Amino acid sequence: MQLFTPAPRPDDGTVADYPMVVGGNDIGADTWRDVTDPFTGRVWARVPEATPEQVDHAVAAARQAFTSGPWSTSTPAQRAKALRGLAQVLAAHTEELTRLQVMENGKAIREQYAQTLGLPDHLHYFAGAAEINGGRTIPASSRDMLNYTVREPIGVVAALTPWNSPLSLLMWKLAPALAAGNTVVVKPSEVTPVSAIRFGQLCREAGLPDGVVNVVTGAGEPGALLAAHPGVDKVAFTGSTAVGRKVAVAAGERLAQVSLELGGKSPNIIFDDADLAAGLEGVVGGIFAAAGQTCIAGSRILVQRGVYDEFLDRFAERVARIRLGDPLDWDTEVGTIASPAQFDKVLDYIKIAHADGARLVTGGAAAERADSRLFVEPTVFADVTNSMRIAREEVFGPIAAVLPFGSEEEAIAIANDTPFGLAAGVWTQNLGRAHRCASALRAGTVWVNTYRKTNYASPFGGYKDSGIGRENGFDAMLEFTEVKSVWIDAVGRMSDPFNPFG
Repeated sequence: MQLFTPAPRPDDGTVADYPMVVGGNDIGADTWRDVTDPFTGRVWARVPEATPEQVDHAVAAARQAFTSGPWSTSTPAQRAKALRGLAQVLAAHTEELTRLQVMENGKAIREQYAQTLGLPDHLHYFAGAAEINGGRTIPASSRDMLNYTVREPIGVVAALTPWNSPLSLLMWKLAPALAAGNTVVVKPSEVTPVSAIRFGQLCREAGLPDGVVNVVTGAGEPGALLAAHPGVDKVAFTGSTAVGRKVAVAAGERLAQVSLELGGKSPNIIFDDADLAAGLEGVVGGIFAAAGQTCIAGSRILVQRGVYDEFLDRFAERVARIRLGDPLDWDTEVGTIASPAQFDKVLDYIKIAHADGARLVTGGAAAERADSRLFVEPTVFADVTNSMRIAREEVFGPIAAVLPFGSEEEAIAIANDTPFGLAAGVWTQNLGRAHRCASALRAGTVWVNTYRKTNYASPFGGYKDSGIGRENGFDAMLEFTEVKSVWIDAVGRMSDPFNPFG
């Protein structure tokens, strides 16, 4: 598969500076952070380390745009037009944005391109949502009263985004936030800041008013400052559960709203009546796409004992054929781990799995390649119990834990025995079983005979430690609004000032 030829990596040592975008202006800093290509290990860009004063400046720019700029008086139709205009600009830069993300996080271009290609669709959907986002008329307790609701924007939103799907997960926050009339300060992961900065530049090129979209960069401090900032009305965060808790505490201290899309340890359940060929492909994609670095990775593979041995044999053979390689090569199926720190973490979990008694089926080591060191072999451990750490903790890497089960009831019990609840997969040809499992599984998304499907129109989020709130769909639009109830006395007088129910 090849849809375009990406521009080659710079091989002359060129390092490009990408300043932050604040209030419509390019903003540098005294200190800059290197951005490294995980495939080559070379520094190819630099971004500023935002100071506390610059974070304040970004929040102030967003506040001004919200309260006194043209965005503050924009109608839903005007916002819809702006979002559609931005969609056109992004579509014209799909190839560029794809390449930037691949060079930041090492995700295979075939997957990154598909995600980037979908960014304009999110904007078009929420442009339509902006035009139908309204309140309702409520039957009042008195015939002289009119009671209705309106939905209003919350204010300034801080969007704190991760490194695994940089622009897709930014869009999940930004599109509904802007459609509802909010302004945004984006703080991307320090691993993938360049694509977010370029996105901010394209927002400016598309004609969005200054301060509506601002991008600040740096390691942990700018994100922590935004989460606790008194000028931020809502924090929308995607990342680990541990960091999500800290974000919630910081926002909670001032009762700011939050939406948190956090970790997962999702079960992918193979029943003995499943189409094994289809289930096998779904399992492979569920755990090894993006080198397992996705929150919805189907990392716990539950297989019914009647097909357990056959599935393991076929699984090992299929995993051995996965093509690792240069993420900018269209033939590559799995690219690198995104950073040295994440690489070391994944290898540590392989050691932990061995120590806990899991049986290695295939993989289990760093892939020895001359062109890059950040490859980990797609790894399968069998005979895993649900008490082992690789069955309970989010690895965020290409490690599959295969657990046997007997009955449907046992499968559900194992699947739900986790602090997480982001997603789950069920493979069966029994329609009744499919419905029973979909009902019984404690997860925000349940796939039946498919896996890892999302869409801008379908709400996404988790139960339990997997998060708070929903992204995508009209539900996401509501996450970025306040509801105001308005009462009007048609008579124009209060007949009994001491009776609020009259």
